[in-house]
Amino acid sequence: MLKFWKRMNELYGWLVIAVFGAVMMIGLWQVYDNYYMFSHTLDKSILGYKPVPGQPAAAADSPITDDMAGWLTIEGTNIDYPVMQGSDNKYYLNTDPFGNYSLTGSIFLDSRSSPDFSDEYSVVYGHHMDYGKMFGALDDFLNETYLKQHSAGTLMTGRNAEKVYDIECFASMKVSAKEKIVFDIKQEQIRQFIHDNAAVLTHEDDSRILALSTCADANSVTRVVVFCYIRDSEK
Repeated sequence: MLKFWKRMNELYGWLVIAVFGAVMMIGLWQVYDNYYMFSHTLDKSILGYKPVPGQPAAAADSPITDDMAGWLTIEGTNIDYPVMQGSDNKYYLNTDPFGNYSLTGSIFLDSRSSPDFSDEYSVVYGHHMDYGKMFGALDDFLNETYLKQHSAGTLMTGRNAEKVYDIECFASMKVSAKEKIVFDIKQEQIRQFIHDNAAVLTHEDDSRILALSTCADANSVTRVVVFCYIRDSEK
C-alpha cells in the first residue's frame, strides 16, 4: 500500500509539471503570436510608396499591386495607408498591399464600391490592431473631443493620385456587422441611420460619405464605424 501511494504521489507530481508546462507553452505562444502580428503590420516604410499628385513616375516604381484604389490619411493618427480593392471582401483580409499573405491584411475598399470613390456612400475596412495601427485608431473617434481634434484628412484616388479629396470625420458609432443599412452600400437610408444612432455626431450636410469600419474586438460581431464627408480639395 505504501508503494502504491508513493507511486500516486510521483504521478501527481508529473501531472502538475505537465499542466504547468502546457500553461507556460500557451503563454509563450500568445506572446509570440502578438509579436508576430505586431511586427508584420504595415510600418511607416509604406509611406515611401505614397503617391505624389502630379508625379506619376512615383507610382510606376511602387511595388504595391494594381489593386490600389487610393490612399487614405487622417491627420494626427496612424491612419496613413494605401486603400486596396479586391474582387471580393475576403482577399485583402489576409493579403498585404504587395500581394503577400499577411494576417494583418490591408486597408481595403468594399468590392462593390466604385474604385474612384464616386458613389454617394463608400465603405472601407481594416483590421483592429494594437497601438493604433491599421484601423485600431478608430476606437478613439467614439470620443467627441478626439473626433473633433482629428477630423481632417485626405483621400487620394488611383495609383497616381489622379484626384485628391479632403475628408472630414463627422460621426462615429458601434454597430452590428449584420446591420444592412451600414454595410449594404447600395441603400439610401444611411444619413438618417447616422442621425438616429451615432454615438458622436458633429454636423450634417449633403457631401458624399466614406465609412471606415473595424472590429470592436476579436470575439465580437460589433463594429466601430467612423463616418467622413468627401469633398473636393481646397488646396
